[in-house]
Amino acid sequence: MNYKIVRYVLGWIILVFGLLMIPSIIVALIYREGWQGIYPFLIPMLISVASGFLLTRKRPDNKDFYMREGFVVVALAWLLISLLGALPFIISGFIPALADAFFEAASGFTTTGSSVLGQPELLPNSQLFWRSFTHLIGGMGILVFVLAVMPSIESDNAFVMKAEVPGPIFGKLQAKVRNTARVLYLMYFGLTFVLIVLLVLGGMPIFDSILHAFGAAGTGGFGTKSNSVAFYDSFYLYYVLAFGMLIFAGNFSLYYALFSRKFKAVFRSEELRWYLSIISLAVMLIMLNTREVYDNFFVQLRDVFFTVTSIISTTGFTVTDHNAWPLFSHIILLGLMFVGGMAGSTAGGLKVSRIVIYVKSSIAELRSSLNPNRRMAVTFEGKTMSPQLKNQVGNYLSIYILVFVVLLLLVSLNAPNFLTAFSAVAATFNNIGPGFDLVGPTGNFGGMSVLSKVTLSIGMIMGRLEIIPIMVLFSPRTWKRT
Repeated sequence: MNYKIVRYVLGWIILVFGLLMIPSIIVALIYREGWQGIYPFLIPMLISVASGFLLTRKRPDNKDFYMREGFVVVALAWLLISLLGALPFIISGFIPALADAFFEAASGFTTTGSSVLGQPELLPNSQLFWRSFTHLIGGMGILVFVLAVMPSIESDNAFVMKAEVPGPIFGKLQAKVRNTARVLYLMYFGLTFVLIVLLVLGGMPIFDSILHAFGAAGTGGFGTKSNSVAFYDSFYLYYVLAFGMLIFAGNFSLYYALFSRKFKAVFRSEELRWYLSIISLAVMLIMLNTREVYDNFFVQLRDVFFTVTSIISTTGFTVTDHNAWPLFSHIILLGLMFVGGMAGSTAGGLKVSRIVIYVKSSIAELRSSLNPNRRMAVTFEGKTMSPQLKNQVGNYLSIYILVFVVLLLLVSLNAPNFLTAFSAVAATFNNIGPGFDLVGPTGNFGGMSVLSKVTLSIGMIMGRLEIIPIMVLFSPRTWKRT
């Protein structure tokens, strides 16, 4: 383990993170919240900047940076920024308990959108802005942003992106990783700006438009009202956000291909076809299942389409209480929670690409068992999958199930019933937001025990980083010097 390079990169991350609190201070000044609105952000900002400055003063001589260092940096960084990001809530007194504030911050940065707050509208604008701004920061990845702005460490810092960017396959958009990071954030901010403009044109207040665009861009779900997007009661706004969530849950490599006029690459994307097919099938099935619940077809289509896109994109915005839907619809929504968005997106879940590989591998295994002399190759995106990649994808599912069961067992120690416990773990581990029953669209996580909140907070971070970095962090072998 190269401790010095880990220290140096972490220092840059903390330094940049501290500066990212400046926009919240500006919001406090704009809305004249006085010192009470400024100091909750000023204190953690000074702590972060000072700590980052001290850690980056001496540039390490040994700049070797490999997969192990990448995993450790990513895991430590996400735990640290969640703790530092909780300080504004604690210092302001709006979320005084550490477990609650850590849960809220982790939920924001991991773009989960689960909350301990019953009435977020009671928060001042600076605190509301910080909650939603954490979605924007965490959506594409704080480390990806730091790679785009920090001095080059003259090593293969692709390992940082591999550890943070979700999906089974990592691919550079540019020859240099720093250029890839910059291209990703250019597209990310550009699409976010377009979404803000569209929401403003629909009559949503500018401040609310910015915050909801942050939530959709990061596929988070923090809003400004206790009843989420339903407060605005606008077909136009519902559909703008629905399509916005779908776009940000798509693979950004495809958007780069669009900007590069490589249209064939987009149309040939197998994962995109599966993604759109899963959404279409889910909408049709839930529409059929909820036909007795609605009198108006267009209201039904709006609610179902918005809810399906919100769940599969792992955003968590709500326009209706899906607890009132039949059990069959609940099962479909639970399934979508596990599917998630596309690889290389800001969404959580297993990812559509893995689902495709699991399905194809299962079919190939079945055919091989019927005809042992025939070897079936598994292809994805027009390429034959290597045995190594198939093993990695299969092993990830095993680890995923094991971690899910452990989280569920811990939460069940204090949960009131199975549905609440299971959906709480599914919603947080897959970075969704609301679950069912007591943690459904009309509820929140504030009533859960401290153990459950801490467990679910760690689960959010593990889900966002796809488990492995956190497991590597706590492995004794990781810390041996090489």
